[in-house]
Amino acid sequence: MQGRVCQLLLVNALTCGLEVCMAAGTFYIPPLLLQAGIEERYMTMVLGVGPVLGLIFVPVIGSYSDSWRGRFGRRRPFIWLLCVGVLLGLQVLPQASHLAALLYPQSPRWLEGVLLVGAACLLEFSGQACFTPLEALISDQFPGEEESRRAFSVYSLMISLGGCLGYLLPALDWSHAPTAAYLGGQEAFIYVLITLIFLTCLVSTVFISEDRWTGGERTRKGVSVSSTLSPSHWRSRYCGHPLLSWAQCVRMAVGWCVSLCVSALPRVYGVCMSFPAVIRRLFVAELFSWMALMSFMLFYTDFMGVGLYRGVPNATPGTQERLRYDEGVRMASVGLFLQCLISVVCSILIERWMVLLGTRAVYVSSVILLALATAVMSFSKSVVMVTVMAAATGYTFCVLQVLPYTLLCLYHSDKRVFFSSARPSHQGESDDHTHSKPLLPPDNASPNVSLPLEREGEAVPLPQRGMCLDMAILDSAYLLSQVLPALCLGSIVQQSHSVSAYMASACFLSLLSLLCSTGVVFTRSDLHRLTGSKGDTPTLRGLKD
Repeated sequence: MQGRVCQLLLVNALTCGLEVCMAAGTFYIPPLLLQAGIEERYMTMVLGVGPVLGLIFVPVIGSYSDSWRGRFGRRRPFIWLLCVGVLLGLQVLPQASHLAALLYPQSPRWLEGVLLVGAACLLEFSGQACFTPLEALISDQFPGEEESRRAFSVYSLMISLGGCLGYLLPALDWSHAPTAAYLGGQEAFIYVLITLIFLTCLVSTVFISEDRWTGGERTRKGVSVSSTLSPSHWRSRYCGHPLLSWAQCVRMAVGWCVSLCVSALPRVYGVCMSFPAVIRRLFVAELFSWMALMSFMLFYTDFMGVGLYRGVPNATPGTQERLRYDEGVRMASVGLFLQCLISVVCSILIERWMVLLGTRAVYVSSVILLALATAVMSFSKSVVMVTVMAAATGYTFCVLQVLPYTLLCLYHSDKRVFFSSARPSHQGESDDHTHSKPLLPPDNASPNVSLPLEREGEAVPLPQRGMCLDMAILDSAYLLSQVLPALCLGSIVQQSHSVSAYMASACFLSLLSLLCSTGVVFTRSDLHRLTGSKGDTPTLRGLKD
């Protein structure tokens, strides 16, 4: 028991460190872009580039993570690779102006903008994509409905703690500290500090106990499976010549990875299009919920600095307009810190709430609270009232971090019931590279063989769905929720001449989410209710009998 608790804390240590980087690191992205002279409508579009990349590559990462064979397990190699992108983005963002002046002293302004945009996109993509293999690792370690509910409650708790620390750091004034002055100011000091925190948390992944593949085979619960995607396999195939240097091997490996991703896109698209109705319903509801919350969180600093404090982000440093804007940014950091603090408290209690009230009541109440909070923020000019409403959204943030993944684990715990309506995969396609988990085979069955579902005398194979791929589908809702507001809200604000449009949009999206939640399957009885009008599937008839 102590060993499992230790494993849970080790996995979520990186979760906490990653959220610190995403909270504190991305907090300064809008002000840095505006200060570099980028217009607001283009600034919002830049915030959408990272999620767009995530929409393209996160399903690919999830697919290959499900089938990866290596000595470090299925999840950690992808986690480590994405963490490199996070670290690179953290180093470039605060030093973009210095790097631009060093590389192109004649006209460094345009190069500074390019470096800022590139680093912001890299940090956003790598940080958000890294959560998918982390969530799949938690699911691997703690399968089952009750176990996963507890594990993802801790996951939400660590994300909230990381957010608390990440938003607290910018709220404090570090500009007068000697170390901050030496490093180049408040932003540079904070980025160095969160880099050290992130590296410390990253070390914890070395001690995680995960399935290891050695010699091309894995042994787990008495089942041996040959590996065709192990690192030794592709090196012997693509870099096995003794005369090739390691630099040539690296170049060939990069080319192989690129070709692998390109070839995988059509297949991943086909798999995603055939996902079951229960996941499709959950995806739509989660998409609108995250869109509402992201419309608030992404632009809250601009809303406070411009809307409530009447500041100007690109004003000359030291002027009254710029000082008011900076004060509004710090106050926005306080509001987001309180949001994470409320989320910490809710993470401790949410498991009990779901048992007492039910998952549907918890989810619906969180969306209603978000709609009320954003409606108040749209009209209120009181800093205290807006800060209180921002803190209240911590409940919604906690629910969206826990409940969708708990439901996904519930669906995977009984695939015969929940996935019976999914369209079967195309004939002739192998599931080796997209699905890793067997469909509850008997003890003597091969883990790559699916059990048929009898339907009117015909054997119809159920698709074997890998957990990480389905996690990637749900995470795509989170990524897409940032793309659409980033593309649209900047223009809406410019047309309305008011940053209150951010909060009004969030309120409208919350109401749409509330409407979509009526179709989500929260329990097995919901599945019976939703399929009752269309006639029960053979699996449900068997259960009733």
